[in-house]
Amino acid sequence: MDVELQILKHLARDAHPTVATIDEYCAEYKDLFKEVRNYECFKYLHLGIMSQIQRKSLPEIAKVVSINSAQSLHHFLANSDWSVNKLKQRRLNKLKKELDGRAITLVIDETERSLSGGFLRA
Repeated sequence: MDVELQILKHLARDAHPTVATIDEYCAEYKDLFKEVRNYECFKYLHLGIMSQIQRKSLPEIAKVVSINSAQSLHHFLANSDWSVNKLKQRRLNKLKKELDGRAITLVIDETERSLSGGFLRA
């Protein structure tokens, strides 16, 4: 049965695949989303953020991930039923587990050049 028919009949379906790395990473958060469409938007946002596009706006991400409209991404961020706090906590727990007590130094570079994909060199 094709995806459009499943949507019309409100049948359960699997999320559309994206890139294997994104799918594998996002799978750890799948249970936080009640609807498959929200989970797909979660994956599409990750895919767009990791893409080579200069502007990481919702319309640009929608174009690069080949969805018809940025409206679904906007709805996901603004109105859908999922917990940002649960997502943040899970990411933090995963990071702590990977670090296993080791100290790290986090460097945040918010210069215009670094945000566009390059780094300033002295």
